[in-house]
Amino acid sequence: MIVLGIETSCDESAAAVVAATASGPKILANLVHAQLSEHMPYGGVVPEIAARAHLDHLDPLITRALAEAGVILGEVDGVAAAAGPGLIGGLIVGSTMAKGLAWAA
Repeated sequence: MIVLGIETSCDESAAAVVAATASGPKILANLVHAQLSEHMPYGGVVPEIAARAHLDHLDPLITRALAEAGVILGEVDGVAAAAGPGLIGGLIVGSTMAKGLAWAA
């Protein structure tokens, strides 16, 4: 079994690919994109900026994670996404991406 995980609950976008093996789970890829530069001028996380940044960075991040893992979307058995707690805008972006990928695969 291979699972793609998506994390967008706050101000970091993350994608990981994990495979079940006979000896236990194996992390095939684990990528994180921090949004420090986007939020620095405001002195903290701005939820609207975080959600928009997830939209910009999530697709390329997932593409890179799958490539690093050496799998294509059709080989993924499941897609998981953070559902909470967190910033609602980011959670919506991540869950919508996960649903779309699962449906497409």
